[in-house]
Amino acid sequence: MAENSSCCTSEESCHSGDTDAQVGAVTTTYRVSGMTCGHCEGAVSSEISEITGVSSVQAVAATGLVTVVSQAPLDDEAVRAAVDEAGYELVGQAA
Repeated sequence: MAENSSCCTSEESCHSGDTDAQVGAVTTTYRVSGMTCGHCEGAVSSEISEITGVSSVQAVAATGLVTVVSQAPLDDEAVRAAVDEAGYELVGQAA
């Protein structure tokens, strides 16, 4: 059996081909009011995902939280405009 046959390092961290995709990514969580269902989540996610630099959006109606992963910090007014376009209200960044 060959040594070092594992993809994991001696520090037990594993690497795969897509791990570098999120290097330098910024994750921001926003509070949005008015979302009540999956349709709401989809509408908010769709509008925010159109902002340049956004790589993923996860909206959860039950909590009113929207988590956005982007290449750089987003302009809050751009996020507010996207949420408004979807028909909801951006309360602000979640603490």
